[in-house]
Amino acid sequence: MPKQKIRIKLKGYDHSILDLAAQQIVNAVEATGAVVSGPIPLPTHIQKFSVIRSPFIDKDSQEQFEIRTHKRLIDIIETSSKTIDSLTKLNMPAGVNIDIKI
Repeated sequence: MPKQKIRIKLKGYDHSILDLAAQQIVNAVEATGAVVSGPIPLPTHIQKFSVIRSPFIDKDSQEQFEIRTHKRLIDIIETSSKTIDSLTKLNMPAGVNIDIKI
């Protein structure tokens, strides 16, 4: 049976929680003997919004808000059944979106 390659994409608004989750994944996978490439930081997606402060007198004044989405990429090479079991047993922090592709 050929070895499978697993790609894990992590997304979140808080970079510190995202780095903590990535470190948990790397530690759990390396304990099973698999080879890990990453975490690789991907470009941050920034959404900017401008909102009018007041609809009447202060119409020219605006407030600006932004949402930053941080992303990390982890590739797992030479996986085994222990690797997949350890990934399913992990308890991830709230606020982290995880996409796994085999």
